[in-house]
Amino acid sequence: MYFYFIIALQGYCIYHCYTNRHQYYWILGIIFFPLIGCLVYLFMKVYRKVDVDKVQDNIISVINPSKRIIDLEKKLKFSETFGNQVALADAYLESEMYDKAIENYEASLKDVFKNDFHVISKLVEAHYSHSQFDKAIAYAEKIKDNAKFKKSKGAFLYGLALEKKGHIQLSEEQLVQFDAPFSRYQERLVLGQFYIRNKKDKEAKTILQEIVDESKRLSKQGYSTNRIIIKKAEEILATLA
Repeated sequence: MYFYFIIALQGYCIYHCYTNRHQYYWILGIIFFPLIGCLVYLFMKVYRKVDVDKVQDNIISVINPSKRIIDLEKKLKFSETFGNQVALADAYLESEMYDKAIENYEASLKDVFKNDFHVISKLVEAHYSHSQFDKAIAYAEKIKDNAKFKKSKGAFLYGLALEKKGHIQLSEEQLVQFDAPFSRYQERLVLGQFYIRNKKDKEAKTILQEIVDESKRLSKQGYSTNRIIIKKAEEILATLA
């Protein structure tokens, strides 16, 4: 079994080396040092290249975010699939191009994908970010009974959209689901601010104090991750004292 595994591994590495036009000495190393040669080749020329390509793609996206969108637009034009359209809509949403994101998300909701959870939840986010709160609520109510929606970003934005439309009690019922110890610090801070906006200072003090108290028991990494939120909670508490 070991012999056949080595032969197969050598065959793959030699084929990969030849088709990718790597230096000839790699083939010699793979032949004369079967296991070590193959492992070194895989690390240096296969896995590392994949990692480098990913990093390179991320750097390009940061320096020139429009390139990713242009590439995805070309990809959709070449092949109008559900996956390509949603990927483009996701890129538009990340770039805060809400009209185009909504247009592509809505266009993808057809045939077997007309009730796609990911797309509808993203439409909640896009419409909320675009200050179209009625539409955000309408889409959220299509999927609010889905178990995946309960603690999602879309569910939280649904709660905030309800507040924007004056449904304060329903909004609180939605937002309070995110109040859990030692987690969801961003959502809990926003919940505290919600209470202040709606004249519930007692509830605001309680949740903000919980955040501050928990911060003293967090790991160094946990505290560092949530440091800005904790500081904001302390500042708001000081104004409520």
